[in-house]
Amino acid sequence: MNHGTHHSPADTGMTDLLLSLPFILLIVTYIAAAALSSRRYKSWPVYRTVLWMGGVLSAALAIVGPIAEQAHTDFVAHMAGHLLLGMLSPLLMVLSAPMTLLLRTLPVTIARRVSRVLKSPPLRVLTDPVIMSILNVGGLWVLYTTNLYAAMHENIFLYAFIHLHVFLAGYFFTASIIYIDPAPHRLSFVYRSVVLIIALAGHSILSKYIYAYPPAGVPASQAESGGMLMYYGGDAVDLVLIFVLCLHWYKAARPRELAPAS
Repeated sequence: MNHGTHHSPADTGMTDLLLSLPFILLIVTYIAAAALSSRRYKSWPVYRTVLWMGGVLSAALAIVGPIAEQAHTDFVAHMAGHLLLGMLSPLLMVLSAPMTLLLRTLPVTIARRVSRVLKSPPLRVLTDPVIMSILNVGGLWVLYTTNLYAAMHENIFLYAFIHLHVFLAGYFFTASIIYIDPAPHRLSFVYRSVVLIIALAGHSILSKYIYAYPPAGVPASQAESGGMLMYYGGDAVDLVLIFVLCLHWYKAARPRELAPAS
């Protein structure tokens, strides 16, 4: 898929610089918040800062640089960007507990307002695994089984919207499965596990569908390679998600199991 768009090195460099600024700001803001929080309370874990930086950099690789540039003409590069932006980056950023850090950093009165927002009905929707799996995995089915994939390469606004949707859907889906930050609308481990299994199945089936039925305008060879990358790369990220969910479940159940009989 080649749309014949050419940019001079200077234009490309300036565009990449502008696109990089939000990611740089996210990292600097998190580090500053961690430093401020550590002064008020116990030290913010360094590993969470590393996870945040890894998540932001993963998203940046999908938007800026060679992978993002090749994604316009190479479906395999596009799929690598999808895994970085929609799966790996959300997982790392959720594990970095950004909302917990925000609540620790904000003044008490403002933190209480944020807490009320977290308890609001719209956030109940965004933290329901069923709804988020539909928006996340269902959105990918729409993207790759209709003309939407080809259309997004012809419209910069549609291209930006889809990438934003992929990240946000991935983030809120991950946050609805594993509770790292405060979660007022908590659901059972069984409920989340069942939804996760169904969502993972939907993602795997889609990767096989892409392998057999390439999206419009994608060569069969690229679709096959991209489908395989989606399948195996997605499994690698999903294994971490499954491990964290099972670990939390084990820790939650262990006290009851070890409690002495009355």
